Amino acid sequence: MNKAAVYHRPESEFAYLYTKDVMHVRVRTGRDDVAKVELVYGDPYDWKNTDKPDAQYWENHVLEMHKMLSTATNDYFEVEVSVPTRRMDYLFTIEGLDGEKVVLTDQGAMPFDETLLSQKYAAFRLPYFHEIDRFKAPEWVKKTVWYQIFPERFANGDVSNNPEGTKVWNAAEHPDRQDFYGGDLQGVLDHLDHLTDLGVNGIYFTPVFKAHSNHKYDTEDYLEIDPDFGDKALFKKVVDAAHERGIKIMLDAVFNHIGDTSAQWQDVLEKQQKSKFADWFHVNKWPAAYTPNPDFEYAGDATYDTFAFTPHMPKLNTANPEVQAYLLKIADYWIREFDIDAWRLDVADEVDHAFWKKFRATCDAAKDDFYILGEVWHSAQPWLVGDEFTAVMNYAYTDAIKDGFIHKKISLQQMVSNINTQLTLYRKQTNQMMFNVLDSHDTPRILSVAGGNKNLMKLVETFTYLQPGVPCIYYGDEFAMTGENDPDCRKCMTWEADEQDADMFAFFKKLVAFRHEYAELLSDADLVWKIVDDANGIVKFERGKLKAVFNIGERPAYFVADDVVLSNLTDGKNVLQNGFVIYK
Repeated sequence: MNKAAVYHRPESEFAYLYTKDVMHVRVRTGRDDVAKVELVYGDPYDWKNTDKPDAQYWENHVLEMHKMLSTATNDYFEVEVSVPTRRMDYLFTIEGLDGEKVVLTDQGAMPFDETLLSQKYAAFRLPYFHEIDRFKAPEWVKKTVWYQIFPERFANGDVSNNPEGTKVWNAAEHPDRQDFYGGDLQGVLDHLDHLTDLGVNGIYFTPVFKAHSNHKYDTEDYLEIDPDFGDKALFKKVVDAAHERGIKIMLDAVFNHIGDTSAQWQDVLEKQQKSKFADWFHVNKWPAAYTPNPDFEYAGDATYDTFAFTPHMPKLNTANPEVQAYLLKIADYWIREFDIDAWRLDVADEVDHAFWKKFRATCDAAKDDFYILGEVWHSAQPWLVGDEFTAVMNYAYTDAIKDGFIHKKISLQQMVSNINTQLTLYRKQTNQMMFNVLDSHDTPRILSVAGGNKNLMKLVETFTYLQPGVPCIYYGDEFAMTGENDPDCRKCMTWEADEQDADMFAFFKKLVAFRHEYAELLSDADLVWKIVDDANGIVKFERGKLKAVFNIGERPAYFVADDVVLSNLTDGKNVLQNGFVIYK
């Protein structure tokens, strides 16, 4: 047995409270190395006397654990357990395929000895199942299909607030970074029926606050709607109208940095170290300055910290109590005054954890079941313990899907390994909340990634909708819009009927309806991989009663189904290249 591969850590994704009284316990072993794993558990204080004087043994119980997922190097075993007293000591017995048997203790793996169990030697401990510490996931999120709107490019509903130099709305045009097309909140309000028809029930807005740019990530005033988009009264109408349709609203908070046209930074530039806002930022050398160059978004010699190398986005010092109070007031204000349902946090991994803990407490105090989504492009355990974010934008997960099915940078086996790796990093209720994006304002559109192959796009979308977590449609994907990297992925929405792809819209409408119908199953059921065949390009897996086959290979993939739920490129018994089938 490869004992070096055996691992467990209490009070983590390896042992956590799933519901009020149910613990999930996991242990890691080497891949294809272990025949059986058992959890030996009991109350820490439950000692029984024997017929020998002064001799006691620990009253324990045994549960066999099931293999939940496997990666390229490891297997993960899991079991659900409840203890009436809501406290637990536990050990693991592990039997290798080679016959070796060990007891996994808090001090490591030891040769099997019954005495280790009866005396609970070096047992792991969960001292008490504290409900207040449990990672709580808002139930409504599980049933949500999100729709991302980049307001400046979604719809121009009010030409009277067009910024100077607004260009004619043109969905075919490739925008430059500084272009304006006049998209606004009135345009969103005018097209809410489109979202209802599509079936989505959550809107994720990129920033809507007053800012200098078209993307609004360089915030000037967090307490005002950008006049190019409308005003607070109009935003309230959008929120109320969306809520009437059962659509939740998520706003984008840019708290890592602020725009250089903000009053605070302008004061710093004017008064330098004498500014009352001097400590609001990370100025490394006075004066705060940089050398302009033809690239508006790059300055390599700025004397202050910024987002990336963008001199127009000075980084906020979120360890400063004044900055904290300012930003927390903003978080609270938009929840209490406008009844938003979620915050998406830009560049979330570059802000300190101490601030995010205060942010979470502020949001929870303002509204029950509030959703907090962090922009973290990599593995995100430190933010997903339960006292900071509810979820992150799940790029690490969806990149594996694109790299396996589209780019073919990795094998299908490696794709599945990468997916399973991500799932084992987090608690189950965390995986249920993850935000699965195949494209966004920061990435090429999925159809362009797929090389214009609409069937391959449909395959990847459907595969993603079957995964744990919640899906999101980037505006225009439902009409098969294309676009390369930013700013090309931020084209104007196509509203002309003769420019819209009716077939793709019908596909998305069916896919969204499918997700709603099976939302509970797709949140709770295990992901069970049945076939991962690189030679023939076939992946088959099950989620509860649903079975799914995906085929990127040239040879047809045979299936037998009594009830086909959703399919594309099938002939009734075979899944053809770039086709899929979901059936019961």
